Amino acid sequence: MTELETRPLGKSKVQVTSLGLGTVPLSGFNADVSYDEFEATILAGYAAGIRYFDCAPMYGFGKSEHYLGHALRANKLRENVVVSTKVGRVLKPASRTKKLETVYGIEWIDPLPFLDTYDYTYDGVMRAFEDSQQRLGLDYIDVLLVHDVGRAWHGDQSEFYWNQLRASGYKALDELRSSGAVSAIGLGVNEAESVVGVAREFPIDCSLIAGRYTLLNHAPLEAAFDELLQRNVSVIAGGIFNSGILATGVSGPAATYDYGKVPAAVVEKVKAIESICLRYAVSLPAAAMQFVYAHPAVATLVMGAKSALEVEQNVKAINETIPGAFWDALTEASLLPSNAPLPTAVR
Repeated sequence: MTELETRPLGKSKVQVTSLGLGTVPLSGFNADVSYDEFEATILAGYAAGIRYFDCAPMYGFGKSEHYLGHALRANKLRENVVVSTKVGRVLKPASRTKKLETVYGIEWIDPLPFLDTYDYTYDGVMRAFEDSQQRLGLDYIDVLLVHDVGRAWHGDQSEFYWNQLRASGYKALDELRSSGAVSAIGLGVNEAESVVGVAREFPIDCSLIAGRYTLLNHAPLEAAFDELLQRNVSVIAGGIFNSGILATGVSGPAATYDYGKVPAAVVEKVKAIESICLRYAVSLPAAAMQFVYAHPAVATLVMGAKSALEVEQNVKAINETIPGAFWDALTEASLLPSNAPLPTAVR
């Protein structure tokens, strides 16, 4: 077993390993994954030292929660791991529910026969939480995240859902945390601004922020991460490969950027980073992972994987030795801003 560093989630008592395992790829995202494959990947993560697993009702419309809960129970791992899931969506029978139009247009392969509906009210949060407990088969959930609330996902409808959360959703979150039903509360979003906004209104512990702080995206350094750090709101960093380009490089056969075509400017930037990686014998995934984890606001990296091999690759990357001169070269080439926190020691 690999020893992975642990860090706390904000002011809560929850401790997470430097790597978490996200279940999006295991839930039918661009691949049909059997339960046996799902379980084998979870067990590979556990064997590698990962003690944090993330799921959501949206992932496979209930499949990720069903599969993860069963894998943890069947292998008697529950007491040794941290589990996060999400609220903000309530699943309803597909035969009687209209399909939502979303910005990413995800088509799950072989999902369970449900569709998601948005609900950030008190009743919606409580219903979603209790449904998740049933699907997971767990009597408590460590981390509860409000899923996709904000302009990045809802666009012009964002204020409508923000108002639901403010009017009564916060009350539900407060009751769940104060009662001990959950240990930490936060958001699960694709934007840093909404996290700062909520942190100013309601005492969250953490937030899963996907794709906004990476080797290619540095906007949170302008103010957001500093404020979250001051407020003791931990960042669970997801999407740190920007959906693929920072894992495969520009030559990858299926390289994407934020689930779409890679813009020309991004291609050129990744080529420049790859050139410096080659000079210092550093793998691109290792650079991408260790750069994000170096920020003091970041508690863990949630990495999706759909096989034991991918889990092993991620663990290897977080532990890869990277010389300090590599980071200096990226900064000197203006590929990283001068105020970006960098790894201070060779692992």
